[in-house]
Amino acid sequence: MKVVTTPMCQEIVILAGVSDFIVSTDPDSTDADLAVVLWETKTTKPSFRVKLNTFSQIIDSIRALADEVGTHNHKLNLDHYVPPKDEERKKIKVKVYSNFLKDIVVDMGFSLVEDEADFLVYPDYFRKKISDEIEVAGERAIEIPSHKNAPVDPLKRTHLRYNILEERLCTRL
Repeated sequence: MKVVTTPMCQEIVILAGVSDFIVSTDPDSTDADLAVVLWETKTTKPSFRVKLNTFSQIIDSIRALADEVGTHNHKLNLDHYVPPKDEERKKIKVKVYSNFLKDIVVDMGFSLVEDEADFLVYPDYFRKKISDEIEVAGERAIEIPSHKNAPVDPLKRTHLRYNILEERLCTRL
């Protein structure tokens, strides 16, 4: 089976144990049998779509891809990446802009709210759009780098984002 993947998903393909694959920003331009792409990527090829916003999603994607392509014997333990859940985190109320950040905040065990938030979390590309709200929140506003401003490797990108949130949100614990 010929596999093609985008640069954003390359590390997932490697971790799933696929040794022979093509990397292309345009999977449709290749003669591959299967495209491994982000869940929102449009392609005409048969595809395996992954979500890579949280460590849980990354782990699930790696395991599912390994099963899909028959490399499920590949030994991989990423469970140490899953953040601990505790009751104290649930007490911290976070207003979040963007679905990918909602996934992360929930995965980390914090509570999502629309009003009376302890913190405001937003992607860098929302800065101008919500500038007034950011100004009101002051130091309680936390900007998170988007794909353009974060590592391509999903593990490194997610680690960066979790660390930012861990540092800022957990100051209340």
